[in-house]
Amino acid sequence: MTSSYKKLWKLLIDRDMKKKDLCEKAGISHASMAKLGKNENVTTDILLKICDALNCDIGDIMEVVDDSDSSDIINVK
Repeated sequence: MTSSYKKLWKLLIDRDMKKKDLCEKAGISHASMAKLGKNENVTTDILLKICDALNCDIGDIMEVVDDSDSSDIINVK
């Protein structure tokens, strides 16, 4: 299982916000934003700050997906 933040990126597009705008509004570091961009783990505190800044629920910015469903998997023969 892995985290996907595609919902967050769509929400930012819908609200015409850039990643740097979210960093400032939520008070999170650019390093945390980089982790989100790579679908890496971040602390719950970071996610809650983002939810507070965007006035949304955690399910609105992320989802947990099965690794085997990932479209990033490439079959090499």
